[in-house]
Amino acid sequence: EVQLQASGGGLMQTGGSLRLSCATSGFTFDRYAIAWFRQAPGKEREGVSCIRCSDSSIYYVDSVKGRFTMSSDNAKNTAYLQMNSLKPEDTAVYYCKWSPYDRNGSKFPTSYWGQGTQVTVSS
Repeated sequence: EVQLQASGGGLMQTGGSLRLSCATSGFTFDRYAIAWFRQAPGKEREGVSCIRCSDSSIYYVDSVKGRFTMSSDNAKNTAYLQMNSLKPEDTAVYYCKWSPYDRNGSKFPTSYWGQGTQVTVSS
């Protein structure tokens, strides 16, 4: 059974930093994309960052470019989201998602989500 565990959220003041982690267990796929999403109260879930979602580059939503850095440790099956210069508008529940795909680049029908970790940035 695949399980994802997101952690690292918390309460931070404006300008501070947090590092989120998303650790997997039971995930044995060789090819996969990893994404971070967030959902603020009353808003739709939005994609924040993604590795290998469309090509080999790392995607960032415009609002976090230059402040957030996504990385992954394949040996540990863990993804990270380093968040610097945090702003109150970054307040949200952050989710990680792992999406396996085959050698042709076709996604498998099932993606895996972490349970979410709360990030709150005070002004």
